[in-house]
Amino acid sequence: MLDFTWKFFCMTGNIDTYLLFKEMEGFNELDNEVQVEDETENGSTLH
Repeated sequence: MLDFTWKFFCMTGNIDTYLLFKEMEGFNELDNEVQVEDETENGSTLH
């Protein structure tokens, strides 16, 4: 979904699309942090 949003922004230059992209990117990074914390608490690690 991020890829589509970025491509749409590049094609249109619409600032609202860029802001949506940045917001989604932030949620994605936050979700990845939470996932790593959950795996660490459960004793499993990524290899």
